[in-house]
Amino acid sequence: MNLHLSSRDIGVRTLDIVSEMKSLEGPLLPILHEIQAEFGYVPQEALPIIARELNLSRAEVHGVVTFYHDYRDHPAGRHVLKLCRAEACQSMGGDRLAERLKTLLGIDFHQTTLDGAVTLEPVYCLGLCSAAPAAMLDGEVHGRLDADAVNDLVAEVRA
Repeated sequence: MNLHLSSRDIGVRTLDIVSEMKSLEGPLLPILHEIQAEFGYVPQEALPIIARELNLSRAEVHGVVTFYHDYRDHPAGRHVLKLCRAEACQSMGGDRLAERLKTLLGIDFHQTTLDGAVTLEPVYCLGLCSAAPAAMLDGEVHGRLDADAVNDLVAEVRA
């Protein structure tokens, strides 16, 4: 993931990705996933290229990017902390933990700490309902969270 690319570089790499994947059945989502993997987010400069190459309107591509919560329109922090917001986790104290995380990190959902260390994102079910409340830190799930576990997660991303 290279965050210091010019618009031209983003365009060239986007065209490469689209060219490699546009023959897939239903290629838009896999292309968007690959672009986000490449850049850490889906750059606005990529949208018209994707639309043109897939014969879609820019509005259609934009609509898909904004509909799915997993796509970002800006780079994430070095760590991504996703907190489950589904009903099972909320019923087990998820709201209280969310407020604690926001306070400890000094950010809200969809924001990144000023030092670029962590991005906090809501996610609507991690499939860990029996171990609620749950979170995912950099792809690793954590269940049965409490205040101490939240403190440990924050210490881990701040280290």
